[in-house]
Amino acid sequence: MSDPATDPDAAAKLARRGHLAFSWEDLEAIELPSGIVTQMFRMTDADDAPTIFNVWYPPGCTVEAHTHATDYTEIILEGTQRVGAEWHKAGDVRIGLANRGYGPLEAGPDGARVLFMFKDGRWPAIALGKNDGSSLGSDVIEAHVAAKVAENS
Repeated sequence: MSDPATDPDAAAKLARRGHLAFSWEDLEAIELPSGIVTQMFRMTDADDAPTIFNVWYPPGCTVEAHTHATDYTEIILEGTQRVGAEWHKAGDVRIGLANRGYGPLEAGPDGARVLFMFKDGRWPAIALGKNDGSSLGSDVIEAHVAAKVAENS
């Protein structure tokens, strides 16, 4: 299955039935230059729909401080991750408000799997301060989504 948000068949099934079931294994993985691997989908095909990410950070992977233009929640599913000076473990939940910076992020020695739920489609990470955005990977993800939309048009 491709991303339900960019797959016309999935969108039609959702509209017809009112529900859609799939597994993370059904979604394409997007590998970033940093080694981070992510899968994503939007709740519907609307641009303002909540967007969900399942992200694997390899051991020791660091992502620069950044923000997002929308509110979000994240849940550590596996491993550990340092956010700023604080370490988080599996089961920990963080809630962030739009345009409030955080980071840097560092995956622990066993890596970290994190589930992100963004309020809407304004999820791309925005570099803060003197950071150049090179560790964020938003451009790679956006290009992947754009290619999928074009493929399904």
